[in-house]
Amino acid sequence: MIIPVRCFTCGRLVGDKWEDFTRRVKAGEEPDEVLDSLGIKKYCCRRMLLSHVDIIDEILQFHEVAEKRREARNYYH
Repeated sequence: MIIPVRCFTCGRLVGDKWEDFTRRVKAGEEPDEVLDSLGIKKYCCRRMLLSHVDIIDEILQFHEVAEKRREARNYYH
C-alpha cells in the first residue's frame, strides 16, 4: 500500500527515503548500496524498504471503477 512513515520495530523515519530508494533502484543501482548511502543501516529499517510492495496505484484503479459505477447508479435512479 503506502510506505509506512516509521520503522515498525525501532521507530526510525524511513518513509521519506522511499522515493529516492525506488528511483535509484529502477535506475540500476544495487539496493544494498542505495540503503547504505541513504544511511539505513539497521536490518529492521532495511526490511521496511526492501519488503514494501507499492500497490496503491493498482488499488486506486478499483476505487475509480467503483466510483463510476456509483455515479451511474445514482444517475439512473
